[in-house]
Amino acid sequence: MQTHHQLFLDALNIGPEWVLREIDVPSKEIPQTVSMMDWETLEKTVTACQQCNLCQTRTQTVFGAGSRQADWLIIGEAPGEQEDRRGQAFVGQAGQLLDNMLHAIGLSRARNTYIANVLKCRPPGNRDPHPEEIAQCTQYLHRQITLLQPKCIILLGRFAAQTLLQTASSISKLRGQIHQYNEIPVIVTYHPAYLLRRPEEKAKAWADLCMVQGLAQLA
Repeated sequence: MQTHHQLFLDALNIGPEWVLREIDVPSKEIPQTVSMMDWETLEKTVTACQQCNLCQTRTQTVFGAGSRQADWLIIGEAPGEQEDRRGQAFVGQAGQLLDNMLHAIGLSRARNTYIANVLKCRPPGNRDPHPEEIAQCTQYLHRQITLLQPKCIILLGRFAAQTLLQTASSISKLRGQIHQYNEIPVIVTYHPAYLLRRPEEKAKAWADLCMVQGLAQLA
């Protein structure tokens, strides 16, 4: 039996009546948030990252280096020229000094430490990181910390310390005490590149490392 609507269409000589059909539309893939990524996914995401302008000037990203089961996490500022070229964290003279500093307190980047930077790309000319670059990149660092779950974090230099501890205090005020990041003890010391320029400050850096050594003995 025809409906009134169908009779009306027939009277106007319009037909057949169109019928709304369900169309198979592929569901849009929801990107995995950084806070849910595993190591492999996180590293691939960092490698392809284009969230700030540093992607236009980098040679390659520098994700991090060391053992992913490490108890000790070292965090610096950003890759330098050699790190950008080689894709590895803390190489060159600063990297050699860092290795010597770690070795002096029984730590090794290959065995029981993991090394990362706040920024994963080199700022042009090794300039200071811009706030928007730090804002975009710290999500990767926070996820690295969550995945690693270190027993202690060592922050090298002002930018690493101010970023992770969310403070504007100078490094001289942040040194010499144990801070906390999500209940993980944090120690602040000078960046190896700074110590190369100011070797007279190495005694202070050694005092900081002795604090790290004390935590290592308690762990």
